[in-house]
Amino acid sequence: MTLDDLRVFLAVCEAGNLSAVARTMSCSQSAVSQHIRRLEREVGLALFERLPRGVALTPAGRVLRRGAADGLGGLDATLRLLSEMERGEGGTVRITTGATSVRHFLAEGVAAFRARHPEAVLEFQTGHSSTQCMEAVRDHDADLAWVTMGPPVHEVEQRPALELPWVLAVRDDDPLASRTHLEPADLAAIRYIELPERSTSRTWLETHLAGHGIRLAASAGVADWDTALLLAELGIGHALVPAMPGWGRRLRPIAIPWLPALTVGWAVRQWRALSPLVLEFAETVSGSAGGTAVADHPR
Repeated sequence: MTLDDLRVFLAVCEAGNLSAVARTMSCSQSAVSQHIRRLEREVGLALFERLPRGVALTPAGRVLRRGAADGLGGLDATLRLLSEMERGEGGTVRITTGATSVRHFLAEGVAAFRARHPEAVLEFQTGHSSTQCMEAVRDHDADLAWVTMGPPVHEVEQRPALELPWVLAVRDDDPLASRTHLEPADLAAIRYIELPERSTSRTWLETHLAGHGIRLAASAGVADWDTALLLAELGIGHALVPAMPGWGRRLRPIAIPWLPALTVGWAVRQWRALSPLVLEFAETVSGSAGGTAVADHPR
């Protein structure tokens, strides 16, 4: 069993087709098959079920895929770090999150970190949901993910950083703008700008509203919190969002004290395995992100 065998195996897992992998790797399909047969001889089990069009993983194949992905992902990260050390570079921090989070929570910390480490490389990847960001961490595609805390994800550690109270964002000329806070009954008549479908924040919000017997009718839908705030500023509707730094000039946030705060923070594979540079980045951002800090989480 070689590293090449495992890399080819993972490529076939991803593509579900031997000929597609052969084209990508500029080799013959026979060469790809040889890698797979060698692995199957060593483990003594079939790894793929041959289908009319492509292949599908067997139970044994799924087990090997998890182990191979973890092993190769960790090895690639180690080799990347060693290469940076050999070249005398400051290292790389790979972060995945949504654009809204970069603007409202990470910006100040990123600037402070850059001032201390001008030689470090910061790689930002845009994720479309907290689940997708955590999957990127799990698959070794990112070191850190700034996410909304949600259900446990296999092989991912979540560490809370901030608690964000919920507010209703309305224009300063809206009839509700004079209110300091809202009760459950006040939400019945709002023109709700719906949060992204299947997002952790929307699921969380709808679950807690349902506990108060509230089901909101949407007048618009958006892909992120920033767009919800923009539509509210344009008078399209009301944005029910977590409180964030940086509001539009015409927006007024109204407190909703009976809704529990939403928690955001970091997701990683293993805190103890983070490089000192990555760990410093995470701690710098957490310390400057605003909001209500969550008590220190033991490492």
